[in-house]
Amino acid sequence: MTDAPSTAPAPEAYVLGVDSGGSGLRVALGRVDTDGPLFTAVCAEPVRTGAGGIDAAHLLEQLLPAAAGLLEQAGGARTGDSPGQVAALAIGAAGMATLGGRLRAELPGALAEALGVRRMALAADAVTAYAGAVGQRPGAVVAGGTGMIALGTDLTEWHRADGWGHLLGDSGGGAWIGRAGLDAAMRAHDGRRGGSPALLARLHAVFGPAEGLPGLLYPRSDRPAVLASFAPEVAACAGADEVAVGILREAAAHIAEAAAAVCPTAGPRGGDACEVALTGGLFRMGEPLLGPVREELARLVPRARVTTGTGDPLTGALRIARALALDDLRLPHHPTMLFVPAGDGPPGRVGAEARNGGPEPDDVPADGAVSGAADRPTDTDTSPVGHSSDISG
Repeated sequence: MTDAPSTAPAPEAYVLGVDSGGSGLRVALGRVDTDGPLFTAVCAEPVRTGAGGIDAAHLLEQLLPAAAGLLEQAGGARTGDSPGQVAALAIGAAGMATLGGRLRAELPGALAEALGVRRMALAADAVTAYAGAVGQRPGAVVAGGTGMIALGTDLTEWHRADGWGHLLGDSGGGAWIGRAGLDAAMRAHDGRRGGSPALLARLHAVFGPAEGLPGLLYPRSDRPAVLASFAPEVAACAGADEVAVGILREAAAHIAEAAAAVCPTAGPRGGDACEVALTGGLFRMGEPLLGPVREELARLVPRARVTTGTGDPLTGALRIARALALDDLRLPHHPTMLFVPAGDGPPGRVGAEARNGGPEPDDVPADGAVSGAADRPTDTDTSPVGHSSDISG
C-alpha cells in the first residue's frame, strides 16, 4: 500500500460501520479482533440529499457525536481532540453511487481530522448489503424491500441488475407487488378481466373505498412506500386467491432473473455452486414469495445455493471496516460503488468495473437504488415490507 500505515492496528483498536438510508443513520462500533458490534447508535433523521448530492456536512453532524458517544460507552474515550483509536471506518449510503460525489470529496479529510482514521471505505448500500449477507466470498445478493436490486461479484468486478426505481424497474420488489395487487383490486371493482375480489376487500380494509385510492396515492411523495405497504396483503391472500398467487409467481420470476444476471459464471474451482443470499424486508413475507423464488432460481440457476442473509448492511459496513483495518479487503474496489481513498487498500483494484452499474458521473441517475432495497429516500416510508438499508430506488 502507498501512504498507509505499515504496522498492524492494535487488537484493542476500534472499527466503525455506518449505514445511511431513508429511515435514518445507524452506527456500529466494533473491535479489530472480534466479530460483530460492541455498541450501536441510531440517528432517526435521514441524511439530507440536495442538488449537490448527499449532504456530507449533515452526515458528519450526526456521525461524529454518535461515534464519540459509542467510544465513550465502550470505555475508549480519550482526553484531547481524539475520542479514541479508530483503525478503520466504512460507510454504506443509499444513493452513494450516483449522489455520493460530495461524500467522496469531503469525508476522508474530515474524518481523518476528527477521528484520526486514515483507512476508510465509502460504499453503495447494495455493497454493504452484500458484505452483510455473503461476506467476502464470490456470490450474489438480492436485496428486496420497497425496491429490488441484485448484486454479484467474482471478486474481480461487480455485476448489478435492476434497482432502477419504481418507474423504470425494481421488478418484483415491494412496490411492484403492491401495485400489481392494487391493479387486480381495481379490476375487480370495475368488473374487468383479471380482477381479484379478495384483493379488493383488502384494499377497502387498508385504504377505504376504491374510488378514493387515486386521491390518496397520487399526491404522496412516498408513493413507492405506499404501494409496497399493500404487498403483505397480496401475500396474505395467496393461500386462497389465484390472482395473488400469480402476482407472487411473476415477482419471483423477476427476482430470479435479476439474480441469474449477476451470479458469477463460475466458482473458484469452475463448477462450484453460486451462493444467492436473499436479504431485506421483502422476504419476510415468507413462503408465499420464497417458495416461488426458490423454484425459479432452481430453473434459471441450477447451481444456485439459496441462503437467507444473516447480516444486514450495518453488519456489512462493520465487516468492510474490519477487513480494511487488517489489510484483508477482498471485495472489488470501484470508483462509486466501493470507494477506498488512495493508499487505503491493495493497489490495482480501484478501477474494477461494475457491469450494468458504473462508473457513472454523479449527475446521471444510474444507480437508481443502489440506493433506496435498498430505495432512494422518501419523505416518509409507511411500508411494512421495510427496506434492506433502503436499497433500490
